[in-house]
Amino acid sequence: MKRELDNIFEQFLKKESLFKNKKVLQSTYIPSEIKHRDNQITQIANILSPALRIEKPSNIFIYGKTGTGKTLSVRYLAEQMLTLSDNKKIPLKIIYINCKLKKVADTEYRLIAQLTREFGKEIPPTGLPTDEVYNIFFKTLDEENKTIIIILDEIDQLVKKAGDGLIYNLTRINTELKNSQTCLLGISNDLIFSNNLDPRVKSSLSEEEVIFPPYNAVQLQDILKERASEAFKEGVLEEGVIQKCAAYAAREHGDARRALELLRVAGELAERKGAEKITMKNIDEAEDTIERDRILELVKNQPKQFQITLYSIMLNKNNSKNAFIQTGDVYDMYRNLCNKIGLRPLTQRRVSDIIAELDMLGIINAKVISKGRFGRTRDISLILPTSIEQRIKKILEDDIFG
Repeated sequence: MKRELDNIFEQFLKKESLFKNKKVLQSTYIPSEIKHRDNQITQIANILSPALRIEKPSNIFIYGKTGTGKTLSVRYLAEQMLTLSDNKKIPLKIIYINCKLKKVADTEYRLIAQLTREFGKEIPPTGLPTDEVYNIFFKTLDEENKTIIIILDEIDQLVKKAGDGLIYNLTRINTELKNSQTCLLGISNDLIFSNNLDPRVKSSLSEEEVIFPPYNAVQLQDILKERASEAFKEGVLEEGVIQKCAAYAAREHGDARRALELLRVAGELAERKGAEKITMKNIDEAEDTIERDRILELVKNQPKQFQITLYSIMLNKNNSKNAFIQTGDVYDMYRNLCNKIGLRPLTQRRVSDIIAELDMLGIINAKVISKGRFGRTRDISLILPTSIEQRIKKILEDDIFG
């Protein structure tokens, strides 16, 4: 095996790369100019500008679908503000937290602990009362004597895991501070997320709102052309590849992140085959690869109750001879699993809501069926690619029983 691996690595090193700078196609890359987002960046800059005069800016809520440039624009703006504040010795600190990350923002304790660690304070992963962690956090903030902008990306995931009481506490921080002041900037892919917040939380968080619309196909082509010229060597892209990437992404609600990922994965697939050009066929292959990876990532990041519900559907599918699975059978299996691992089961109505959400995510197909006076149920079928079904089952077993 060692000889085989050595051979693979040696052959790879001998190949001429199609890439000039692959980082340009990654979602974490911040270009020197953000295309087609001038209005949104100007709006956010005007709202945050008071921080440069050591005044508290309004809290902001930013929303738009995935890949519409929200995070990119905010991080670009944060870089510009921090550079200016360093040059002019303005007391400003900006903290960015991705609320989708496990063990960082999946409980109230962990988020406040992580925010405190951003100032160099050591907080244990567990063990302290939450009130004490808050007190350490408030004291740390006041010692800074700065204006602090807290960016919470995918804030809807935080609320789903920890509740909106945490957001209310964060928006009320300034009442506890004497020397510092904070501003909260929330980013969400869920366009109706704020509608489900407690009215007090909503009024505190959404003092200002900025909407990011989807990119159209022409804008996506413009973004892709610029990135591709930096990412690839000259002449490696077959004619029409950029247009096809843009068309795929425009179909997926104008998702620039997906378009860039398609281009990168297509390049990697072409390289592995030893090809000299990236073709339209590579784009189709990249689309299939990304779709499989998207589902795996989606399953990994779901809360435990979601994972148990999906696992119950998978077990029922294996045990049933019928094409469809009934909601009642899923709930019985779900409740047994909860009892087995010592987790308090949700009500059947709440599990029914989770089934509807799994349907919306494209993991299952759940068709509502009326049974007359016996009420309604759902005919559920899995629509996962069979090539990754076993991998998903393994992920679920590790997360549920691990």
